[in-house]
Amino acid sequence: MPKLSATDRQALLASLPHWREAPGRDAVTRDLAFADFPAAWAFMTRVALLAERMDHHPEWSNTYNRVSITLTTHDAGGLSDRDAAMAKTIEAWAP
Repeated sequence: MPKLSATDRQALLASLPHWREAPGRDAVTRDLAFADFPAAWAFMTRVALLAERMDHHPEWSNTYNRVSITLTTHDAGGLSDRDAAMAKTIEAWAP
């Protein structure tokens, strides 16, 4: 799986204004806030099912109502089309 070109990476970030480059990595990241823990957990469950279908798993953490997600394709050594597709779906589900 090839990495995104610099132009594709810039286009991805322009289309997803809540996402940012992960410092020191070829990855994108987003922090989300929900009404409460159950809402955050429900969102994570939905993303987990997506990840299984895509066979592409995020790096993430959860603290009460907050979820932090980082996407990169380890096999490609950086961002790929798989990250772009997952980020766009996550964004569509974000609060």
